[in-house]
Amino acid sequence: MTVVNRPHRGRTRGWTGVVTARPRLTLLLVLLFTALAVVAGSGVADRLGSGGWQDPAAESAYATKALEKHFPASQPNLLLMVDSGKATVDAPAVAAEGRALARKLAGEKSVTGVTSYWDGAAALRDRDGREALIAARIVGDESAAAKVLDRIAPAYRGDHGPVKVTIGGPVAVRHELQTTIQEDLLRAEMIALPITLLLLVMVFGSAVAALLPLGVGIIAILGTDAVLRGLTEFTDVSVFAQNLTTALGLGLAIDYALFIVRRFREELGQGAETLPAIATTLRTAGRTVLFSAMTVAVSLAAMLVFPQYFLRSFAYAGIAVVVIAAAAALVVLPAALALLGERVNALDLTRVFRRRSARGEPGAGWGRVARLVMRRAPLFALATAAGLVVLGLPFLRVEFGTADDRQLPASAESHVVQQHIRENFPGSPGGAIDILIESRPGSRPEQADLADYSGKISALPGVARVDSPAGQFAGGRRVAEPGPVEAARAADGAAYVTVLSKGEIVDQTSQRLVRDIRAQHPPFTASVTGVAAVLVDSKDSIADRLPWALGIIVVVTLLLVFLLTGSVLIPLQAVLLNALSLTAMFGAVVWVFQEGHLSGPLSFTSTGDIETTLPVLMFCVAFGLSMDYGVFLLSRIKEEYDRTGDHRAAVEFGVRRTGGLITAAAVILAVVMVAIGTSRVTNTKMLGLGIALAVLMDAMVVRSLLVPAVMRLTGRATWWAPGPLRRLHARIGLSEGESAGPAAGAAPVEEVGGAEPRAERVTVP
Repeated sequence: MTVVNRPHRGRTRGWTGVVTARPRLTLLLVLLFTALAVVAGSGVADRLGSGGWQDPAAESAYATKALEKHFPASQPNLLLMVDSGKATVDAPAVAAEGRALARKLAGEKSVTGVTSYWDGAAALRDRDGREALIAARIVGDESAAAKVLDRIAPAYRGDHGPVKVTIGGPVAVRHELQTTIQEDLLRAEMIALPITLLLLVMVFGSAVAALLPLGVGIIAILGTDAVLRGLTEFTDVSVFAQNLTTALGLGLAIDYALFIVRRFREELGQGAETLPAIATTLRTAGRTVLFSAMTVAVSLAAMLVFPQYFLRSFAYAGIAVVVIAAAAALVVLPAALALLGERVNALDLTRVFRRRSARGEPGAGWGRVARLVMRRAPLFALATAAGLVVLGLPFLRVEFGTADDRQLPASAESHVVQQHIRENFPGSPGGAIDILIESRPGSRPEQADLADYSGKISALPGVARVDSPAGQFAGGRRVAEPGPVEAARAADGAAYVTVLSKGEIVDQTSQRLVRDIRAQHPPFTASVTGVAAVLVDSKDSIADRLPWALGIIVVVTLLLVFLLTGSVLIPLQAVLLNALSLTAMFGAVVWVFQEGHLSGPLSFTSTGDIETTLPVLMFCVAFGLSMDYGVFLLSRIKEEYDRTGDHRAAVEFGVRRTGGLITAAAVILAVVMVAIGTSRVTNTKMLGLGIALAVLMDAMVVRSLLVPAVMRLTGRATWWAPGPLRRLHARIGLSEGESAGPAAGAAPVEEVGGAEPRAERVTVP
């Protein structure tokens, strides 16, 4: 029998034909899309918010808005800290200047509810009598308030006769957060891009091939910015989402491009012509990229079930960047590869940056690792799983809190002001528990009812003092009669009561106090708000929605991995091992950021807790990225198993072919995340460094040690599925390899033609 090569002519079919028929036109259209994205996304950072941790449907959110409307002085978001130097704040010159500043501030447009120590608010003076506060509220949403602050701040900041003024309050904190994040993001991009390019050159060995992933990443980032800019017309979007856009835009683009370009070069290395190589690449690696994008998008989409726009913003950004990165990889790369052909290997720097094994077989080292792990599978499985569990134990000590000024660098002006208030003032404006009192239909709050209610609240454990329209209360009794300040707490059938806790603003004492207050049954409607109440509501809303988010992630992941593998056991393994791979990240977050270890070298202020939404965000992002790597590995194992039917050899083949690829992708993504982690904002630092650790642990420990060990233990049962499910997979399965199994003979050949004839193998008797 003789085997001859015969060119087979025809037209390239399917997606390959669409994107390679006119590659220059395809790339021109992509370039036009990118240019439009640049225009559409311009100015997006200025329209993003820096809040979003509050449940808008919660009791605290309602009470906050109502208090803003009826009693703006009760909800100050702007603080002027007046430092009298060596004099006291009661010195005539200082008092006169303080009153003048308060009058001037009250005359500013969009500023209301101005009050100060010199207006009789004794709590607005520090214990030493050297500093006092002027409190006010800037009306409008976050964007409008930021513009007002930019307009008026220069007129108040700095020296004014005998006093010096610095600016704080929530609106100043949010403004500094937004500005700092934008500056840090630009610096992170400047750090990450050149290092990423260098690593890509080292991985590919070719400068030309290394530029392709960066191109896809830039398209994904710019396209997502345009999407976010459009969304700001309809909903609030968090400024923190831009960090995820940069990280995932580069990371996923590199992952997808690595997989596609590497597979294309493999096909070229085996003697295929350019178009047949692209066709095979898209049918195999391209299908895996599409599948991987679906799994990552589902993990990120789960954050849409939460009401906080901080979390929803990451879902918007994540879904957009995943979809655009995958689309760019499946459009730009085939068109570029069709033009480049063998020139994708141009500017080969392999001999400078890479060393091959003695046999020249790529992945030989990973193959040896896989064989060793499978020979000692029980040992590696138990040791690796136990090690990951131990690393995650600190998370059992987690305490949840809320984001505040301590997210900022210690030198930030608004952080300095808030820190002075925490340390030196007896009652923090905006830090107390506020209760909105509203009359029920057909009645109105009576003074006697308010006095009785205030007395009961003051007798609760953890209460230091209660200020109400009926006077001041402590220990269950009235300690001061109502004066002009107290009288201003009631108007138009509504009133408000302020409760000062003995504990810190958001510690367990204050949170228990919120629940105890809500357990009371006064003869009127009482709605509780304040920082502690917002935290309680946020924790409750996340706890209520978390099962839905986890259910979406788990169910869809099980379904997608089944469609990839046709196995019942592998999807369960994927979910459990992915979750296990995240334990080190969660343990490190608590040990480092909550407990303050390494706070000096990493330059952050530990608050003793973790912002409530961060673990949810980090889980969804890290789980999605872990599935990304898991799909790459499982697809090659499945492809080889379908070809040979040898389970152990298929596992070794998958690890050998993807071990270096997954590790390289993880290292590059970790570089991007570490660059994000250089941010001066603690939450961004936590996000970047935590996910960097998660992807490295997943790639270097779970994919190289735990997965092959567990698959060796489960053996051929790994691929079992009941008959009905096997038939379902045969009809709608999405496995990467060719449709035929090992017993079906050679895989069908896709017809190609035109200027790039493919050699078709024909048997001649």
